Amino acid sequence: MTTQATTVPAYAAPAAKAPLERTTIPRRAVGEHDVLIEIKYAGICHSDIHQARDGWGEGIFPMVPGHEIAGVVTETGPGVTAFAVGDRVGVGCMVDSCRVCDNCRAGFQQHCANGSVMTYNALDKNGEPTYGGYSTHIVVDEAFTVRIPDGLSLDVAAPLLCAGITVYSPLRHWNAGPGVKVAVVGLGGLGHMAVKIANALGAEVTVLSQSLRKKDDGLSLGARHYYATSDDATFEALAGTFDLIISTVSAPLPLDRFLGLLKTDGTMVNVGAPEEPVSLNLFSLIGGRKALAGSTIGGIPETQEMLDFCAEHGLGAEIEVIRADQVNEAYERVLRSDVRYRFVIDTATI
Repeated sequence: MTTQATTVPAYAAPAAKAPLERTTIPRRAVGEHDVLIEIKYAGICHSDIHQARDGWGEGIFPMVPGHEIAGVVTETGPGVTAFAVGDRVGVGCMVDSCRVCDNCRAGFQQHCANGSVMTYNALDKNGEPTYGGYSTHIVVDEAFTVRIPDGLSLDVAAPLLCAGITVYSPLRHWNAGPGVKVAVVGLGGLGHMAVKIANALGAEVTVLSQSLRKKDDGLSLGARHYYATSDDATFEALAGTFDLIISTVSAPLPLDRFLGLLKTDGTMVNVGAPEEPVSLNLFSLIGGRKALAGSTIGGIPETQEMLDFCAEHGLGAEIEVIRADQVNEAYERVLRSDVRYRFVIDTATI
C-alpha cells in the first residue's frame, strides 16, 4: 500500500439479494488527514443483510458491507496528529459528516443536519461510493477513527463499533444505572451487548425474548431476570415494571403490549429497525405519560467513551470468528438467529 490510490481485495454483493463474492475495490490515496488501516476483523451486523438485500431501500452496488471494523494503522497522512503507525483503531458506521452544523459541532455526527457519510452504501463528498469493512484495508479521515484500548482484543472489539455503541448511547442518554430497571428485548448481537453494558452501569436487567432457549446465556451475561414474550403471562406479571425498555429486534413488535410494561414516565427505545411499518394505539402512551423513542449509533466522542468503558469493564462481544468465504452462510444463520452472538470475519482470509 502506498499514498497512491490502489485496489484491495474485498467481498461484495454485486447486486441486491445476490450472494457476496470475492472481488477488488478501489481505495483512495492517503490524504492530509487520513489514516490507512489494515483491517484485521470485521463484524457482521444485521443491517449489512438489510442493505445488501435492499431491505431498507435501493442500495448502491456493488456493495461491500461492514461497519464494525477493527485494525491497525499502517500509514498516516502528513497532517495526522491523533494516530501513529501501529495504533489499534476502529471505524464504525460513519466516515464523514459536514462537521459544521450544530449537531456535528456538539459531537453528534450521527445526527448531522446535512447527512452523515456512511461507511458503505453511500456516496462521499466527491460523489464516489463508499465501501465497508469486508476488505483488507480502508482509508479513513482521522476525525472518524477511534482508538481501541489495549484492554480489548481486536476480534471482540470489532462488533462494539456498531452493536456496542448502538446500545450504549441510549442506555447512557436515558440514565441506566443503579435503581433503574431496564428490559432488553431480544438477545442477539445488539441485545447481548445491551445486557452486558446495562449491568455494568449498575441497572437491574431483564431479558425479554421469544423463548427461554437462551436463558442461561442471558443470566450469565448479567441479566437478573429472563422472560419469554411468547407467554401471555409475562405481560401480566411484568405490567408497570420497567423504567426503560431497549428493543433490539428488527421485526415489528406489538408495541402496545410492550408499552404496558413501563412504569409511569417510562421510555421504550427502539434501536432495531424493522423493514415493515409498525402500528400503535396512542392511548398506550397517554396513559402513564410514557414515551416511545428511537436511537441510532453515537457520535465519535461517545463511541470512544463506549470503547473505554467496555475496556475498563472487560466487555467484549461474544463472537464466532469465520472465514470470508463463509459470509453467505453466516447471513443465513443470522436470519435464523443461529449465532451467539456476533459473527466476525477474519479479514486475513479474504
